[in-house]
Amino acid sequence: MAVEDNCKLKFLELKKRTYRFIIFRIDGQQVVVEKLGNPQETYDDFTNSLPADECRYAVFDLDFTTHENCQKSKIFFIAWSPDSSRVRMKMVYASSKDRFKRSLDGIQVELQATDPSEMSFDIVKSRAL
Repeated sequence: MAVEDNCKLKFLELKKRTYRFIIFRIDGQQVVVEKLGNPQETYDDFTNSLPADECRYAVFDLDFTTHENCQKSKIFFIAWSPDSSRVRMKMVYASSKDRFKRSLDGIQVELQATDPSEMSFDIVKSRAL
């Protein structure tokens, strides 16, 4: 599975806080950028951008406050694979996930989700702390 150069470029821009999130999809034999979330968008905007019945990869730059009251940020890699998506699609995304994730240097937390409750804001924040 090839990774379009634009994916790496946009990820570098996300690390510089140009974007809040990026959603990627597999198109034919390569991973491409599907949607860019501007810095003002929220976690809800991000989760609402994921299709209900198709797999996607996504990265989200989460800002949070630690128990010690420090402002921090972590970049999450989310493998979205809803139960309602086609089996073949799930297999393609699952088999190419690690290779794609390795091409994005700077991922701090990985999350696998098959339904919205598995990536609720509370779960994501708890994984960040």
